[in-house]
Amino acid sequence: MMQFMLLFSRQGKLRLQKWYVPLSDKEKKKITRELVQTVLARKPKMCSFLEWRDLKIVYKRYASLYFCCAIEDQDNELITLEIIHRYVELLDKYFGSVCELDIIFNFEKAYFILDEFLLGGEVQETSKKNVLKAIEQADLLQEVPMGRTK
Repeated sequence: MMQFMLLFSRQGKLRLQKWYVPLSDKEKKKITRELVQTVLARKPKMCSFLEWRDLKIVYKRYASLYFCCAIEDQDNELITLEIIHRYVELLDKYFGSVCELDIIFNFEKAYFILDEFLLGGEVQETSKKNVLKAIEQADLLQEVPMGRTK
């Protein structure tokens, strides 16, 4: 099971965080600071997997953003890389070539897409088409003016 997912920039600015285990704010900040420093210090040609505490860290850089996930020791790193890639594909489909600014200015939509795709640290829906359809339907609900019924 995925413990958490962090998105951060090359400058170390946190852009998105999703925690699937209960931790105190202090512990979350400590983990975030530690992992951002660790990942940013690694060279581009180094492996995208590392062991950290009792977890495995899987990360991937897309443009100026790092997508970083912590998984349990028995979980598969390659599947986690695919999960990261699938999330990026979903963001790309929705935003049309997603960039850091899309995440900054539409963070609630980025969280919504993540929640449609992952639930409790596990993949909820594998079909990109179904996830995008659910997002489109939610967008349509938001566009309906208040007080009007069919």
